[in-house]
Amino acid sequence: MREPGTWWRGKSTPAKIETYTRWSFHFFAVIEFFTAGLPAVGELGPRLGGLLLLMVGVHAVLSAVTASRALDWTRGSRARPVRLIWAFTAVTAGFAVTALAVSAAAPDREDVRSAAGSVFAVVVIFGAGILALAERDRRRVLAVVAGFSVGAGLVSLALGAPVTTALVIALVILLGASFLSFTSVFSVWLLDAVYELDAARETRARLAVAEERLRFGRDLHDVLGRNLAVIALKSELAVQLARRERPEAVEQMIEVQRIAQESQREVRDVVRGYREVDLGAELAGAQGVLTAAGIACEVTGEVSGLPGEVQSALGWVVREATTNVLRHGDAGRCAVRLRVREGNVVLTVENDGVLDTAADRADGPGRDSGSAAVSRGGGSGLTGLRERLTAVGGTLAAGPVGGGVFRLVAEVPCAVAGSGAAS
Repeated sequence: MREPGTWWRGKSTPAKIETYTRWSFHFFAVIEFFTAGLPAVGELGPRLGGLLLLMVGVHAVLSAVTASRALDWTRGSRARPVRLIWAFTAVTAGFAVTALAVSAAAPDREDVRSAAGSVFAVVVIFGAGILALAERDRRRVLAVVAGFSVGAGLVSLALGAPVTTALVIALVILLGASFLSFTSVFSVWLLDAVYELDAARETRARLAVAEERLRFGRDLHDVLGRNLAVIALKSELAVQLARRERPEAVEQMIEVQRIAQESQREVRDVVRGYREVDLGAELAGAQGVLTAAGIACEVTGEVSGLPGEVQSALGWVVREATTNVLRHGDAGRCAVRLRVREGNVVLTVENDGVLDTAADRADGPGRDSGSAAVSRGGGSGLTGLRERLTAVGGTLAAGPVGGGVFRLVAEVPCAVAGSGAAS
């Protein structure tokens, strides 16, 4: 069974904000019911108060449904609910007029006027705020607010309210509807901005991978392009000489062999240069990239004195861990620690962007990190890291450690010269 809270922690940041936005507007319906519906029953009794309670209840439920469908439309998951919008507008107007009529029908009863007036104001204000969710044009939102305000004043006058009272009612509706409409518009804007930022972060990660592939491809092309062309020409020449039984064919093939061996050596040099990374540069780059992505990153430890092979292996660990934090998690904090312990260099990377389950905590950081990687986004990144570390006698452990924290620990044996890394 899933523990309480894992459903929420398992969501990405945009999904969390969308869920929060949806339930905020659903909570508006609850507020509407308890601030206008229930007090009417207490003040007017079960008959008239029950009628007003029923009106508010129906309007609150319809508000929640309309808000949900409108948010689906803003996210592009469904068509604009035009019929529902018109139905909600008609119900809002009808209930508002009914509440004003009830208030006007009992001018001598202050309790009736107060309860019915509250129902009228709440229905109109919340109705305008919900309708603002279903509009992308800001001018239309202003028109909705102004229309509800003017309509409330005119209906009040038509039902016999003094001009001063009608103006006060219109002003109250204008202020309340403006506030809720602004809340609706701002909520949609914030939700769209969060999704766009998340998409931009994913795009940046993909572009970084694509740029590295292009660089590697250019290096291979520069190394192999000329040599392969020479090999092709000399091979063709050797074929022609061999057909003529010329001894120079052997010399040409010897030259082809030499160029092929040279090309093989150059390719190894390119691949070696691609694989060997500078640990200090990788740590600085990881901190910069994570900070730019809105993730607080703290790096501690010294790189000076570490052998090149150790720096290269641990640099790849930092690169892979940073990529996983950006692409597979929802982290807000990341800590990278480098230290020497009993002749071993230990690199620890922790972030708080993973789903925390009972099984994860039971397994701990010492479990098979390869399966952990697959469960969190697929790929064989950690498997490749383990192979690199094994080549220098190192080990790798990764997995959740509780509290939504994912920890990756790489340990490589090293005799540090001089001061070495900070312990």
